[in-house]
Amino acid sequence: MSGDRGAEIVVRAAAATLQKYANIELLLVGDETQLQALVSSIVGSDPRLKIRHASEVVTMSEPPAEALRKKKDSSMRVALNLVKSGDADACVSAGNTGALMATARFVLKMLPGIDRPAIIAELPAIGGSLHMLDLGANTEGNAEHLFQYALMGSIVAADISGIELPRVALLNIGAEDIKGNDTVKEAAAALNASTLNYVGFIEGNELFSGKADVVVTDGFTGNVALKTMEGTVGLCRHYMRRAFTRGWLAKLQALLAKQVLKSLATEMDSRNYNGATLVGLNAIVIKSHGSADAYAFQHAIDTAVVEVRNQLPAQIRQLLQKETA
Repeated sequence: MSGDRGAEIVVRAAAATLQKYANIELLLVGDETQLQALVSSIVGSDPRLKIRHASEVVTMSEPPAEALRKKKDSSMRVALNLVKSGDADACVSAGNTGALMATARFVLKMLPGIDRPAIIAELPAIGGSLHMLDLGANTEGNAEHLFQYALMGSIVAADISGIELPRVALLNIGAEDIKGNDTVKEAAAALNASTLNYVGFIEGNELFSGKADVVVTDGFTGNVALKTMEGTVGLCRHYMRRAFTRGWLAKLQALLAKQVLKSLATEMDSRNYNGATLVGLNAIVIKSHGSADAYAFQHAIDTAVVEVRNQLPAQIRQLLQKETA
């Protein structure tokens, strides 16, 4: 019911998902009257699509504590309760990130041995993709938290990208062992002693180089890095658009390069990487970008499908037990 574009986006994504998967069932949670009207006009009749009524909505600007305490019948809370009860295998939401994190942690609880949930997302990189966390769930973290992020990130990368031994790196201000603060150095020592495929420190200018499959950092740094990436893509598009519209010759060159530019736009399309996982919880929760369109939201659902099939929380639990045994 929330997100920047409202419920119609979710219903259109649901319609596309039902066409893609033969053995999936979807529950749309929110205002029944509004959702039923959208389903009737977009989907029609499909027994695999059901509606669960919720009388309240958490707004995008609402403080997480207020949403958790006062809106117990919000679409977000009802959806997470469905996961807790086993009526759903995963929750996908484009709503208020802070409220989703707080409510999910309260309703679903943390995996044993995990102190805090983290936000992990797949990003494009040379030769494949990159999984990075934490992207904003926690503004601070100690060495143990970074170690836990690395463990969870390794499992997610293996599940989503099919990498047998994901290469894990710590984001730092230099690649040398002497660089960084005490927290990063302590985390590096713990990772060196683990069974994870730890490859050392990585700097910000090498994030997309293909040198690592998983990059670990604290939530403050990760969120700043993510927003900088998004802004850089926008800046590149601005300069390219301006360069190819400067006079008739530039427009002719743009016409000749049309297929190359189209391919580049597809590869840089952030919608193909929409859907961040709230790892560390006892169940699967996927956070879609608030401004996602139907195509992007469907990708978030795809991420949930993969994680349900691979039983992500159980895998994290098993690896954690192995590392702490």
